[in-house]
Amino acid sequence: MTTLPRVILRNWRESDRAPFAAMNADPEVMHHFPAPLSRTESDALMDRFLAHHATYGFGARAVEAEGELAGLCGLFHVSFEASFTPAVEIAWRFRPDFQGRGLATEAARLALAEGFGALGLDRIVAFTAPVNERSWRMMERLGMRRAGCFGHPRLPPDHRLHRHVWYSLERADWLANTVPV
Repeated sequence: MTTLPRVILRNWRESDRAPFAAMNADPEVMHHFPAPLSRTESDALMDRFLAHHATYGFGARAVEAEGELAGLCGLFHVSFEASFTPAVEIAWRFRPDFQGRGLATEAARLALAEGFGALGLDRIVAFTAPVNERSWRMMERLGMRRAGCFGHPRLPPDHRLHRHVWYSLERADWLANTVPV
């Protein structure tokens, strides 16, 4: 468990499944994803997070704020081939009532500190569709730099979200510019 005053990055609990599924079924939350997730799909996603953590010792984790599951944030290996892979990605997803309050940025800073600190990673990437301005603006606030564009290999070329931008943050840049968390 890793904490800042307003957020806790922690391992998943069985009791997180229902609120996680509700978040993943929310069209507002999933607007920049191909589709909202069913309960079965959401449970399978959490199972993948748990398996990644069991295999590598890190992964996407639950974010708790105000005593509730606020979202997810963490690091995991990119599971497809692209010009920037192999790579470890940072990702986040938050319930609408926890968005716009800086909580995702705090959680992401905790995840980056773990990645560049305890895990000793040299580079962390992030990516999103260009229309997801809130996400890529957060990447920039975190010190990440836009590194290029790619067609997401899991989406057909004519899909509205096929085109993605990717960002990168090098360990040396993070160390030079970060404020300790």
